[in-house]
Amino acid sequence: MGSGVDENGVVLFSCEELSEMSGVKFGGDFVEVTCGCTSHRYGDSVGRLRVFVNGELEITCECTPGCHEDKLSPAAFEKHSGRETARKWKNNVWVIVDGDKVPLYKTVLLKYYNQALKSSNGSGRSQSGRVCHRDEFVRCSRCNKERRFRLRTEEECRIHHDALADSNWTCADLPYDRITCDTDEERASRRVYRGCSRSPTCKGCTSCVCFGCDICRFSECSCQTCIDFTRNANA
Repeated sequence: MGSGVDENGVVLFSCEELSEMSGVKFGGDFVEVTCGCTSHRYGDSVGRLRVFVNGELEITCECTPGCHEDKLSPAAFEKHSGRETARKWKNNVWVIVDGDKVPLYKTVLLKYYNQALKSSNGSGRSQSGRVCHRDEFVRCSRCNKERRFRLRTEEECRIHHDALADSNWTCADLPYDRITCDTDEERASRRVYRGCSRSPTCKGCTSCVCFGCDICRFSECSCQTCIDFTRNANA
């Protein structure tokens, strides 16, 4: 566990790669280090960066004792810090290596993030050339039944994206299936089949779980997920 090992036994980073970094801690599927972002006006904002093997980066801010911002993306942390030249989080968010502030892009910590980004831009595509997105479910706010969303096209991804963001979504809002709240919910044995190209009963793998791409993220959308993806893609 000295270098961080996920639940599948994958070593996240070697001890040598992390030996000079400050504040290193290990979790079941992540490595955590001290990070920060510097504003010329407000000074240093310090936080804790978690690096997950699936490519996700998550920062808990510790800029003040009363700050409760957690699970921030690097772009959101950069903005929260008051950094004047934002939108370049790979350069502006730093970790301490051997006593010096080193930008993230100069460290090994973006290894899994970059792999996930490359996968979403092509290497994780199915034989048809399209990014793999497994089927997802949204629960009706009226009848409490889960309804399947197939995510094969940009239009289908947008329908699911908007439904997921709508706390009042109901079965009647599903545009392409004639489903009402009276329609039976899919059997549990059927719901395990999610359309993964590797395994029909897959619970989530790199073939069917997309971490963000041009099909399922939308530059004109104002939600934080799409904003972060657009910023990160342009960084």
